[in-house]
Amino acid sequence: IGAGTITCNYDGENKHKTKIGDSVFIGSNSSLVAPLKVGKKSYVAAGSIITSDVPAGSLAFGRAKQKNKKNWKKK
Repeated sequence: IGAGTITCNYDGENKHKTKIGDSVFIGSNSSLVAPLKVGKKSYVAAGSIITSDVPAGSLAFGRAKQKNKKNWKKK
């Protein structure tokens, strides 16, 4: 489990579980939003936000495309 990875298990009302299987690789700075299961021998790419189960032996990644707003000004 890489540095900066967090399990987001509280939605403001209830606590949920994140289950991580054996021999899993989770890249740095990933967020695992419970409830979810990360199946054995699977991979989570660095910087991903994972919101649903990751099947065993698969690669999961989830990142939003960066957008830049020109001429942005603080109000």
